[in-house]
Amino acid sequence: MRTHTALALNLCLLCFATSVVADETISWKACLSQPDGWYSSAEAVRIADNVLAYQLACGGWPKNVDMAAPLDTAAKAKLREARGERGTIDNGATHTQIRFLARVAEGTGEARFREGMLTGVDFLLAAQYPSGGWPQMFPSPEGYRRNITFNDGAMISAMQVLHDVSLGVDSFALVDEPRRLDAAAAVERGIDCILKCQIIVGGRPTVWCAQHDPATFAPTSARTYELPSFSGAESVGIVRFLMQLDEPGPAIIASIEGAIDWFERAKITGIRVDRREDPSLPRGWDKVVVEDPNAPPLWARFYDLKSNRPFFCSRDGVPRDHLADIDDERRTGYAWYGVLPQALLERDYPRWKERWGQQP
Repeated sequence: MRTHTALALNLCLLCFATSVVADETISWKACLSQPDGWYSSAEAVRIADNVLAYQLACGGWPKNVDMAAPLDTAAKAKLREARGERGTIDNGATHTQIRFLARVAEGTGEARFREGMLTGVDFLLAAQYPSGGWPQMFPSPEGYRRNITFNDGAMISAMQVLHDVSLGVDSFALVDEPRRLDAAAAVERGIDCILKCQIIVGGRPTVWCAQHDPATFAPTSARTYELPSFSGAESVGIVRFLMQLDEPGPAIIASIEGAIDWFERAKITGIRVDRREDPSLPRGWDKVVVEDPNAPPLWARFYDLKSNRPFFCSRDGVPRDHLADIDDERRTGYAWYGVLPQALLERDYPRWKERWGQQP
């Protein structure tokens, strides 16, 4: 979810980056997948210092920035002067930086990385609504960014960090006991929020919308093509989070079972989505739905709250029944179908049932 403010900030940040790229530089996307010993290396320290330079005054971070790209001293100084006011948990921001700093702090023992990580944890704690959810941006979110944001795994990723902090796992043994207790309490409030947001139909829990109202918990919209709906994508991460909880009570079990039942009923078979070259279109290619009785199951990104039928939207905000019915800009520029629920149904759910002494 890009914003004009975030885009302008990111363009400014990129202007500060030096064009010199060291041979050993890794991508920011790979920063959490390195061998344990790497996090004490000079390269890890270099990137961690970048992360501290990008950290905002609120304790969070901006999104869509390559924080592994080399920065010189002057660039870091300019970044500190140009810090924005609001951080975000969208598109992997903030929770990724917290995890990275924790690993480098553990690997090096350097206090500045621990302090940066703790400041990030404080940002997540402060950003939580009293109702238990998280907005996309904080502080002072505006418009749809004030909604409880499950979209792109935002809230669940924030909760997962705090869950790990509360348990002192994954390098978070460096977190002090008071913060760990605060994190545990925040996770409990978040779980309560998740259960309140779950959409109930005919007395049965189903799944979630990508965004919910922070006061009423009702499904709500974000961008013009992201309408209130059952989410066939974001709901997968929510269920996986609930499945990891030890000794789930009846409410959590009912929540998981209801979501699994919905995923089974929302399964789409007999089609696949092909990418086809089309020089007449701006991107040079198109997405086409093709009938295929042997194709694996798919799930739509959005399902209508009344009919439970998939729908698709251009930026005009008008839901349509078929992918071919929307303009090519949104048809090729958004993930309208996915396979994420398949592993949930075939692997994760049976394991969860076995863990708690029940058979699928």
